[in-house]
Amino acid sequence: MASEDVEMKTVEETQTEEKKEVVDEVTATVNDIKANFPLLEQGVTNFDSRFMLKVLRTIPSVRRRLTPEIFRRVIKESHPAHEKPTLLLSVLGDEDSAMDIEAPATQSKGPTAVIPEVDVYLHLLAQIFLLDQNALEAGAQFSTEVVKKVHSLNRRTVDPLAGQVYFYYSRFHELLPAPALLGIRSQLLASLRTATLRKDIDTQAQLITLLLRNYLITSHINQADLLIAKTAFPPTASNNLIIRYEYYLGKIRAIQLDYSAAHEHLQGAIRKAPQTSAAAGFIQAANKLNVVVELLMGDIPDRALFRNPMLEKPLKPYFLLVQAVRVGELDAFNKVVDTYGDVFKKDGTYTLVIRLRQSVIKTGIRTMSLSYSRISLREICVRLDLDSEQSAEYIVAKAIRDGVIEATLNHEKGYMQSKELLDIYATQEPTEQFHARISACMDMHNECIKAMRFPMNQHRLELKNAQEARDRERELAKEIQEGDLDDSDTGGDYDGL
Repeated sequence: MASEDVEMKTVEETQTEEKKEVVDEVTATVNDIKANFPLLEQGVTNFDSRFMLKVLRTIPSVRRRLTPEIFRRVIKESHPAHEKPTLLLSVLGDEDSAMDIEAPATQSKGPTAVIPEVDVYLHLLAQIFLLDQNALEAGAQFSTEVVKKVHSLNRRTVDPLAGQVYFYYSRFHELLPAPALLGIRSQLLASLRTATLRKDIDTQAQLITLLLRNYLITSHINQADLLIAKTAFPPTASNNLIIRYEYYLGKIRAIQLDYSAAHEHLQGAIRKAPQTSAAAGFIQAANKLNVVVELLMGDIPDRALFRNPMLEKPLKPYFLLVQAVRVGELDAFNKVVDTYGDVFKKDGTYTLVIRLRQSVIKTGIRTMSLSYSRISLREICVRLDLDSEQSAEYIVAKAIRDGVIEATLNHEKGYMQSKELLDIYATQEPTEQFHARISACMDMHNECIKAMRFPMNQHRLELKNAQEARDRERELAKEIQEGDLDDSDTGGDYDGL
């Protein structure tokens, strides 16, 4: 009997400890969210966006632990009793919004009025919470109301948070059926106009990338091209937005047959992207598109690219595609397209891959022109599996005109006569390659010069006298030593004591 009592007590103690751990985790998460409020207030006081960016970096950590109970407590403890955040409470449902939650015992008096930055931050957490719950319809409606609220604010300290609000606003409607995605264009364009007039760089860059993505999903390439022509992407935008803009620009140029410009933009996006597992999805998508663009340009991608552990498995269909194009085998090319057609459609490269058929034929013709001094059109037709000798003649004539091969056509006798090979160094090819490399180096040099810029409105951060400036530097040095701030947080304006 005594042993049963001991076992019962052990079970009860275990359950109590589990409940205590859950309560402790909830309290810790609530405290982590509320710890960002002073940072937001400090950013408003000092007119410093670094504090806003520091808050945004904590979102992935909070996102994994966010639950309805935690979110309910945060809303209750952050708003005063006389202020009822109806929009935020709607995220929890009617039943949850009607509940009266008692304030914690440690809180002696209610919170003061919520500043707009804290309010936008809580609404951003609510958007993320709805997205993780897969509540797309509710999230789209909620995001629409949040965007109206953010659009009415004219505070530069809200800009970093506003950009993220627009991102999830577009993401909700993107996951819904097509009409929903078309319906938000007017709002995005209106917000872009407003952000441009206010010189809101963060929101402006975010909205341009969202509009380009919107146009690409719905295949409105002409409208995307007009947007690029009529807007100027802010050069001082964050690196993540610049990378996304370069990728979308490369995809648009590839669809418009401007493969050289597309290759340049895609290479810039790949080089600037973080080479970590966190950005694996973007790196894979950019490299897939870049491989197809290189093939359309007539180049063969480096084999080492397909040995990269991060890219080896996703790029396997493209590796087989490169092999078929390199040897000019039309049968192998058609087999790869038939086998991996669904993969290419999912990646959004199927239409570009279909264009490679002409490249395969040209490669085959070039191989034959190098192997034979004279070959009949009938033999070309058989080797390339073409419909007729007339089609082969047209394709060979076009290859000669484009400079793919050095040969002549004899229409009467029906054969292709190859010319003697010329010295490559006697042509313009070395000069063009040298010019391309110099241009790439100069672009990299100019980007490095632009990166060595000072923060905007530095004069607003001047303190009253030199003593206060020295105190501020000591505080920054102490925070860096303790790990609260890193070099990127200081914005490059701290050189040490």
